[in-house]
Amino acid sequence: MQERLMKKLTEKVPYDCKVTVGSGHAGQGWCMKAPEGWVKDAFESAGPDFFSGNKTSTYGLGFSIPFLAELGKHYPDAGIYALGVLGPRNNAHAPNENLNLDYTKRLTCALSHLIASVGAN
Repeated sequence: MQERLMKKLTEKVPYDCKVTVGSGHAGQGWCMKAPEGWVKDAFESAGPDFFSGNKTSTYGLGFSIPFLAELGKHYPDAGIYALGVLGPRNNAHAPNENLNLDYTKRLTCALSHLIASVGAN
């Protein structure tokens, strides 16, 4: 895949531009397993409790965090959940990177709720 992308970027370059592409590390992809019932329940109650009654939702993106695949290999029976503060109006990995502080506070409360649920099960 990486070779095909590099070929596309460097062939038929317009206006006699010079394009140089360096290869980097292509990390292993990762896909979260379906959560156990009690984990799903804890996630679903955290949404309305901390996000103004809104239901909890999930989404996938076209990238991965390579260490999650490594954790999955070492702990195949563990539930691994990637949570982050990329809420509304955030601009991660950009020159003006920022966090939405209200969203971050709400996510911290939801995470505390999830951790307390672990202790109850």
